[in-house]
Amino acid sequence: MAEQKSPVEKPVPAEWTASVERLMQVVDTLRSPDGCPWDQKQTVETLAPHLVEEAHEMADAVARRSADDTCEELGDLLMGVLMIGRVAAEDRGFDTAAIADGITAKLIRRHPHVYGEVEVDGSGEVLRNWEAIKQQEKAEKGEDQSVLAGVPRSLPALLRAYRVGQKASNAGFDWPDLAGPVEKIDEELAEFRETLESGDKLRQEEELGDLLFAIVNVARKLKIEPELALRGTIERFQSRFGAVERGVAAAGKRLDQASLAEMDLFWEAAKAEEADSAGSAEIPSQES
Repeated sequence: MAEQKSPVEKPVPAEWTASVERLMQVVDTLRSPDGCPWDQKQTVETLAPHLVEEAHEMADAVARRSADDTCEELGDLLMGVLMIGRVAAEDRGFDTAAIADGITAKLIRRHPHVYGEVEVDGSGEVLRNWEAIKQQEKAEKGEDQSVLAGVPRSLPALLRAYRVGQKASNAGFDWPDLAGPVEKIDEELAEFRETLESGDKLRQEEELGDLLFAIVNVARKLKIEPELALRGTIERFQSRFGAVERGVAAAGKRLDQASLAEMDLFWEAAKAEEADSAGSAEIPSQES
């Protein structure tokens, strides 16, 4: 094993320590017999879904580029972790300190280029070393050593596809450039079109899944998070559809009374307005 070195650790600002301690005190009070009835009855199992939900809300705040909301949602996540640690201390044999100690040890163990004598050439080698260390840890614990075993099955499918592709790529199973996955999209699209003629629902589902996975691989090669890209598209769709609803209402009609051609006119107008707004934002003001 490489000899560990001791990087100079920056001292944690006193205000950080005080803030976290205060939050832990609040969590402890909420869980105590004189605290909140709702918090008192929670278990690790009941708190876990809330943590997942808070993580999605945080990701949504990041996608909206709202610093205030991101800070708030991260606070909810932190509280969730601390509450689970507090509950686990009662019946699971670990607590918040064990959680912190465990991740600290893992970070040091998986960064031998920082805490050991390992030399690396860029972030790619860092990731490969990380996966190798992770595989060694799994072997020592008798766990499934598959490169893909660490990707949670509970992840949203789009994110899971992205992570699976990353893991396989880190193991060397990947196209050398963007041309491969782009060609794969064309191939999968052609196969999907064939299923439309056959009417075979099972094959249609399989080929559509293959097409989606191929698109995710292109996103991965471009370093674009497909989840965020799709969120952006959904937001634009909702905004434009809202314009369609307003336009139809202004014409004195309900949506079910408007023709597709009429709705499409309002849709295209909304797109044009978006383009004009984007163009205006890129042109610097000439006013002094």
